[in-house]
Amino acid sequence: MSEATNNSYRLCSVQGLSMDFLYYNVFGFFCYWIFNVAFFFSKEIQDEYKQRNQSRDNLVRFNDVMFASHALFISLFTLCQTFYYKRDSTQIISKIAKYFILTSLIGAIGMTFTVLYSYAMWIDLLYYLSYIKLTISLIKYMPQAWLNFKRKSTIGWSIHNILLDCTGGVLSITQLLLDAYLSGDWSGVSGNPVKLGLGLQSIAFDVLFMVQHYILYRDYTTTSLNTVDEERRRLIIEGRVPRIDDEEEEEEEFVR
Repeated sequence: MSEATNNSYRLCSVQGLSMDFLYYNVFGFFCYWIFNVAFFFSKEIQDEYKQRNQSRDNLVRFNDVMFASHALFISLFTLCQTFYYKRDSTQIISKIAKYFILTSLIGAIGMTFTVLYSYAMWIDLLYYLSYIKLTISLIKYMPQAWLNFKRKSTIGWSIHNILLDCTGGVLSITQLLLDAYLSGDWSGVSGNPVKLGLGLQSIAFDVLFMVQHYILYRDYTTTSLNTVDEERRRLIIEGRVPRIDDEEEEEEEFVR
C-alpha cells in the first residue's frame, strides 16, 4: 500500500482506488494485528495454544507482528487520504462492505461475551478474528479487480504494491514451512491457518492483477498515461487538482 499512498500524494487524487478495498484492508489488518500481537506477547494465549497442540509452541514470529503493524498503519494512512484528496462521486463504500464489517464486529463482540462467561477461550476469539482477515483477503481484491475491468485500465493504482505483495506471499509461506520443518512440528502450519491461507490467496490474486496490468490493459496504460507525473500534469491542466507553485513552470512548458 505504500506505493499507492505515494501515488495518491503525488497526484493529490485517489481516483482509481476502490473504497471497499481500503475499508476491507483497514478492518482486516486490524484483526490480523490483534491476532499476531496476542500470539506473540500474551502468555495466556501461548498456554492455551499449548493445551490444544501437545505442549508445542506456536509459529508466530516477531516479523509477523511487525508486518501486521506496518500494514495496519499504511492502510489507515491511505484511507485517511481519501477524505482529503479528490475522488469521484461514485467512490463510496458499498452497502455489502458496510454490512460485512458491521456483522463481523457484532460477531466479535458476541465471541467476547462467550469467553467472559467461560463458554470459550480467548484463543477462540483470536481464531475468529483471523478467519475474518482470511475472508476479507478473499473478497477485498474483488472490488479492485472489478474496477480495473470496468475502467479497462489500472491507472491510479500501483502494480508495484502487487509485485511486493506476491513476493511477500511466497516468502511468508516459505518461512512457515521452514519453521515447521526445522522444529519438526508440522502442526504449526495447521495451528496458523491464516498465515498459510493469506499467502496462497495473495499469490492467486496478485497473478490476476499482473495479468490485468501487463496483458489485458497494457496498451491503454502505456499509450495514454504511463507515468504518475503525466497523470498529475493532466489533472492540473483539467483543473481537477490544485496547482503547486514550483510546478507551474513545468506545467506551462508541458502545455506549449
